[in-house]
Amino acid sequence: MSETENRQPKNIKNNPKIMKAWAVYDWANSVYSLVITSTIFPIYYSILTTAYEKKEYVTETKQWIDVPVRHMIKIFGEEYQPDAVYGYSLTISFFIVVLLSPFLSSLADTIGNKKSFLQFFCYLGATSCMGLAMFTGMHNVFLGLLFSITASVGFWGSLVFYNSFLPDIATPDRQDALSARGYVYGYLGSVVLVVICLILIQVFAKGAAQQLLFTRISFLLTGAWWFGFSQYTFKHLPQFGDVKDKLPKDLVLLNYKNIFKKHEEQGGFFEVLKDNMSFYKDIAKESFHELFKVGGELFKDRNLKFFLSSFFFYSVGMQTIFLMATLFGKSEINLAQDKLIGTLLVIQIEAIIGAVIFSRLSKRIGNRNVISIAIFLWIVACIWAYFLNKENPTVEYQFYGVAAVVGLVMGGLQAMSRSTYSKLLPENSMENTTYFSFYDVLEKIAIIIGTFIFATLIEHFNNMRIAALSMTLFFGAGLVLIRFLKVKMRKDRETL
Repeated sequence: MSETENRQPKNIKNNPKIMKAWAVYDWANSVYSLVITSTIFPIYYSILTTAYEKKEYVTETKQWIDVPVRHMIKIFGEEYQPDAVYGYSLTISFFIVVLLSPFLSSLADTIGNKKSFLQFFCYLGATSCMGLAMFTGMHNVFLGLLFSITASVGFWGSLVFYNSFLPDIATPDRQDALSARGYVYGYLGSVVLVVICLILIQVFAKGAAQQLLFTRISFLLTGAWWFGFSQYTFKHLPQFGDVKDKLPKDLVLLNYKNIFKKHEEQGGFFEVLKDNMSFYKDIAKESFHELFKVGGELFKDRNLKFFLSSFFFYSVGMQTIFLMATLFGKSEINLAQDKLIGTLLVIQIEAIIGAVIFSRLSKRIGNRNVISIAIFLWIVACIWAYFLNKENPTVEYQFYGVAAVVGLVMGGLQAMSRSTYSKLLPENSMENTTYFSFYDVLEKIAIIIGTFIFATLIEHFNNMRIAALSMTLFFGAGLVLIRFLKVKMRKDRETL
């Protein structure tokens, strides 16, 4: 019996404590997505990179508005808009994740310690969130951007290993509900922390200086929340993986304790380090080869081929709109910051309801139909957003309507995508980390393409509504492809 088998609980599948521990990580890490990606940090970044505000009269609404004049950020002698630099920093983080995911998932599958990798990225993300508190102005804007990048890498990198546990710990009939449960925990946790942060910033802070101080404290709370609640996950989640026999003499780079050893019995430290480097080099070579190989194998399966193709296209639209939602509300609607944050909070709460509704609906009409409905509603939201007009006195309420649709389908489509993919994978496979690495890499490539297209259209047309409308093409392609997914019928109902 292998060391891994000795470490595993006898009843891994559908173990209530293990499934709860897995879902709790969503509660722990989702605060990054709302606090850092969507609400408080983008506004804080905007404030610190604003030189001053000037008054501008809008003829259509016959109102004076405050227009921020931003500090330019100089990089290699060229000046860039701070929002563009922030966007580039996110792109860099996704590129890093795309490059690292195949290597790390292959390494985790090889040495059987994917929980350790989950911990590493969790701690990287949590400490980076706390590091954002050191960003205090234009004099250290690159420090803020650096921690923004590493926080993003930590968040998205951890999801590769987190998602891969789903088929390990739950049977197919429980995966929809467990996936939705994770998203519900995540949305609830993030809303709770954002409310706490907003109370600190809006109620307890006296003046602009204290608001900035309490905003930095919010970043510390975000990192502490992520780090603290994840300990429950790491305590109960098994160290699942297939440990191979042929490993280096000592994994120096993965065990800091080994760095301080002389390794005299194994030829000395540098001999062991050389053995390590050769091992990691071979893993790096094989990882991308394995990724393409796994991709080829997955696409040989008819259902996986159409699901992954559909997932790629609708992810271009879904993830891009999620990342650009705050900017859309500020640029196209001139929505006040407090109303914008309030809208995002409502979206999070709606996403909880959506995840539960779509999970239960999948039991009645099947995953294919549920995903189809969600994609169709995304198309409706994009078309509706295109017709939003500042001159219309009800535009604010129309924006809330669009947000309501987005909130309903966001959680549902994310949860159903993860569980549907998990159901389609071979059961009891020891390569689930690699399978989910491919899934995550595909999603990140979709994000890179989507944000690039969105930004290019904004620059060309100077209009975010056209950019939003363009996403309907990707949702449309996803909707067509998902309909090719073959399903089994049981008692007049779809089982997938």
